[in-house]
Amino acid sequence: MLLICLSGMLSVAGLSGKEPVMGDMAGDTTENPFRKRGRKEDRVAPVVDSSLLRFGMQASGEKSVSGAGQAASGTDEGGLTVDEIAAVIGTKKVKLSDVERSLENMRAGGMPVTENSRCEALESLMVSSLYELQADEDSIQVGEAEVEQELEARLRYFIEQIGSREKLEEFYGKTILQIKEEYREMIRKGIVSMRMEGKITEDVKVTPSEVKRFYNALNRDSIPFIPLKFELLYITKKPLVSLAERQRARQRLDEIRARIEKGEQFKSLAALYSQDPGSAKRGGDLGYGGRGDWTSEFESMAFSLQTGVLSPVFESQFGFHILEVLDRKGEMVKVRHILIRPEASDMDLVRAQQELDSVAELIRNGTFTFREAVGLFSDDAGAQGDGVYLSPMTHKPAYTAEELEPMVFLSVQNLQEGENTNALLYQTQDNQPAFRIFYVKRRISPHRADIQDDYDMIYDMALAKTKAEAMRNWMANKIADTYVRVMDRYKNCKFTYRWKNL
Repeated sequence: MLLICLSGMLSVAGLSGKEPVMGDMAGDTTENPFRKRGRKEDRVAPVVDSSLLRFGMQASGEKSVSGAGQAASGTDEGGLTVDEIAAVIGTKKVKLSDVERSLENMRAGGMPVTENSRCEALESLMVSSLYELQADEDSIQVGEAEVEQELEARLRYFIEQIGSREKLEEFYGKTILQIKEEYREMIRKGIVSMRMEGKITEDVKVTPSEVKRFYNALNRDSIPFIPLKFELLYITKKPLVSLAERQRARQRLDEIRARIEKGEQFKSLAALYSQDPGSAKRGGDLGYGGRGDWTSEFESMAFSLQTGVLSPVFESQFGFHILEVLDRKGEMVKVRHILIRPEASDMDLVRAQQELDSVAELIRNGTFTFREAVGLFSDDAGAQGDGVYLSPMTHKPAYTAEELEPMVFLSVQNLQEGENTNALLYQTQDNQPAFRIFYVKRRISPHRADIQDDYDMIYDMALAKTKAEAMRNWMANKIADTYVRVMDRYKNCKFTYRWKNL
């Protein structure tokens, strides 16, 4: 399943689908909390018909992925599987092996398998080939460092899932380097596809009047039903760690740094002592990162060091670090680090909770409005500095129960507009204890979506429809200007687009 999911997490056609079977890669922030929050991407997961999955044999005599008997694509005199060309799109070729790999991904991702699934997989690859042709015309290139970063992110995720690099290599029967090379081109094509889709639709807009016309044209059954929703504000309070504890953490890291300078292995000490659990299991290795991927202090140190030089101890919002740059590729650097965090005592936590409970009471008795209290007391005022709480799932300011953290929903479900909670314990992004209070700015009863209360949702629906129309028009024009040839076995497929020679 890992072999299947690795490629499935980046759609070669740039089309969205179900998320991968083994979870979402979004953000990589759980494992590397000092990284900034990453974007969230939709990934395709595609199916396999074992009668055609015989493309994987290698010169060494390695068995095919399916372990099936005869080769669908034919066999040469030396007994090696010969791949077939499933389609030709301009100067690009879609191989049968690519189709079968996409099919494998669909099954692994739990997508429903139908009689037309192979046709769908082929068409997604044909669309991807059209994007590549346009990217060539527009001189759009994907740098090796960008591909490497995507590969590293996926490998980190699957190594975490399976337990170690060694176990992943054993599962594949290949080295990490061989795994990366096998999927490098597929990852590159996926990045090209997503970039071209964005470029084709970047100028597509909808006006308020168009949104209104779109909404008025919907029949009632097409209008989404909106369950109970909330809009919340919040205030956070982190426990104030004592100066003595901060000095203890720095001194501990100074001692570890001295041991490295005397010849002890960085990766061994990282595994033993680093308090970043994600990278500690990899000997502190964070893989490649670019500017904007890390917090400012960490980024500044990473990009100022020469390769192989051990940094001095430095502090970020997450604690004290030492790091070493392992490699550079263009604007990307590969680093490893050790993190030691100052730990809040039980009394530090009690004081933080009591302070925030006092703030909650001041808001209730009218001494401060909630927004005034955000500016005066909050350690984290949110993305806009206004205390607006964004759903961790949608990153939007209005959310259903399913789009809230369970403990947050349980705390606010019985509150009315204008009411706030007491201090609630939670874990910060870097897994440290802190407290927060929530204020119900708006409580929206269950209803059919309407243009007044749910304009953003209706706008997104109208924009998606307009973008889809723009994509269809672009595809029709591009296909008309492109040489297309499809293998006879696929000519009865029910494709979405009208490919010319069918």
